Amino acid sequence: MSGPGKSDRLLVKVEALHKSYGDLQVLKNVNVEVPRGRSVVVIGPSGSGKSTLLRCLNLLEPIDSGIITFDGQDTAPLRKAAHALRREIGMVFQNFELFQHLSAIENIILAPMKVLGMSEEEARARARKLLEKVHIPEKADVFPDELSGGQQQRVAIARALAMSPKLMLYDEPTSALDPEMIKEVLDVMLELSQEGMTSVVVTHEMGFARRAAHHIVFMDGGEVVEDAATEQFFTGAVHPRTQRFLQQILR
Repeated sequence: MSGPGKSDRLLVKVEALHKSYGDLQVLKNVNVEVPRGRSVVVIGPSGSGKSTLLRCLNLLEPIDSGIITFDGQDTAPLRKAAHALRREIGMVFQNFELFQHLSAIENIILAPMKVLGMSEEEARARARKLLEKVHIPEKADVFPDELSGGQQQRVAIARALAMSPKLMLYDEPTSALDPEMIKEVLDVMLELSQEGMTSVVVTHEMGFARRAAHHIVFMDGGEVVEDAATEQFFTGAVHPRTQRFLQQILR
């Protein structure tokens, strides 16, 4: 019996994706593949379309043309019922987006109870396990304004994981953090990657990219300029624009 085909191994496939805001073309013929169980890191200068790509993957932005396939299904027909797709895609934003009037554990249990119909007892049990996974079990009953930025972001990661997503999207999750808090968040993300969580990460943290990513996508001007396995990207980038970028950030 033959093994699974390439399409079976892919959780996400983006083909010829175009996206504009008025006259501003933000994404130009973008093609990206995300294999199951792999971590793809998207890097590039500000304004290159990285965050817009993530928002298109999660149906937060409509696309102009192209195809986004998730778990073997074209997502275009799902746009009128995007909430169904988002149950299977966790997203972590730059600024945590926690409910300030709810404790850490209450933030985590809300969606499983409301969306999945989970009992409060079951949701709390899952939330406590997830707080252990992100290394802050003692913060279950603490409110966001009493947590550090790094702790808030780890609660946000736990909240996304509570829906048992097939895919995690991270949109520059450490950009709003003080330097000493960045590592604690990246360490959790690295652990998840090593455990086989499929993820797409937009980040400027090159050390994390080198340790956690299986594949690097470099974007500039709305286009994918380079798409390579991690070590090949850092040691043998082909495109001159990629080489200049790496020279600037790695020196």
